[in-house]
Amino acid sequence: MTDQQQPLPAHTSTPRTAVPQSNRVLREILRGSVVTSILAVVVALVVGGVLIALTSEDVREAAGYFFARPGDTFSAIWQSVAGGYEALFRGAIYNTRAEDVATGIRPLTNTLGNAAPLIAAGLGVALAFRVGMFNIGAQGQILFGAALSALLTFRLDLPLAIQLPLTLAAGILGGAIWAGIAGIIKARTGAHEVILTIMLNYIAVYLVDWMVSTAGVLQKAGSNQPISAATPEGAQFAPLFGAAFPNLDVGFLIVIAATVFVWWLLERSSLGLRMRAVGENPHAARAAGISVKRIYVYAMLFAGGLAGLAAMNQIQGAVTTGFDSHIDAGFGFDAITVALLGRSRAWGTFAAGILFGALKAGSYSMQASEGIPVDIVLVVQALVVLFVAAPPLVRTIFFLPKDESEKSARARARAARKAVA
Repeated sequence: MTDQQQPLPAHTSTPRTAVPQSNRVLREILRGSVVTSILAVVVALVVGGVLIALTSEDVREAAGYFFARPGDTFSAIWQSVAGGYEALFRGAIYNTRAEDVATGIRPLTNTLGNAAPLIAAGLGVALAFRVGMFNIGAQGQILFGAALSALLTFRLDLPLAIQLPLTLAAGILGGAIWAGIAGIIKARTGAHEVILTIMLNYIAVYLVDWMVSTAGVLQKAGSNQPISAATPEGAQFAPLFGAAFPNLDVGFLIVIAATVFVWWLLERSSLGLRMRAVGENPHAARAAGISVKRIYVYAMLFAGGLAGLAAMNQIQGAVTTGFDSHIDAGFGFDAITVALLGRSRAWGTFAAGILFGALKAGSYSMQASEGIPVDIVLVVQALVVLFVAAPPLVRTIFFLPKDESEKSARARARAARKAVA
């Protein structure tokens, strides 16, 4: 047998074709949280469109004679869904029916104004999430921040340069104190922060109710209604672009600064490194010499301070005529949704807050011009959270590449089925 006729060695195999680098990059992008979150919003909007069609009187009327003239039904569906989302756009981004540009961009300023307290409170919840703590006490922290700020600073008659930052600092301090109570109790006794913050929410609600109903505490002078005095003019945030856009004020710039601070704190500072270590594995962090109890207290102080900033966006910006125990306006619990949608990242939470601010601003336009219930928007918000919390479902819907954990889970499931068989 000649050399040319010699068989190939047994270990020789056909070389595998290398996967192009561009394919690997594209696969990682498609499996990333950003793409998954965007697609979760898309799916939620599609389902919201179905609900808009189902609740439309024109669609129901056309469906009554669907088999005689099916085109009328599909036309009614398109008009109801397209009209609803066009109204949402007009109410949240740009009013295409406005006579001038200033009026046209007012919806965008409303969106940003609505988003400011959501972002601030969401950052507080997200920061606690990164430390492995489930802070659902933003409502109480907002209420106590507003109350302490009013109690300490509303009666002062100071120049704007002193009154405004002092009122702001008092509100942030109040939120930090209220959250710090839960942090200290957890660090000292090991009590779960969910129970602590829920109970502190109730305490804050009834405490503020009493304060705004009691003369000499926070109740407005000369009134028997449960409401506080108006925010002093020197403590009010000035509109960023003048009186024509009252809903967008200096508070939004402070929220941007807070977002930058939280990003730096968690991603670039040594304290943030310890916080993330505790969030990943508190036992390993303790073994590495990190004081887990101290980190818990720090995390809650920062989280409460951010919730206090949300309170200040309310009483120094949106609601300056006086407040009561409803000043949080649901932001305390919406912040949990915003933090989840933002994947507990500073800029992700910022973007999620803008989205929810847009949905809130646009919902009124949908109801006014198209007769669509505001509840539909709340359903869309819930659906966004549902799909964001289930990335495998979103990847399955859009046939996206599975991540390694999903692949290993499927492999284990197949192995288990084979073992049973």
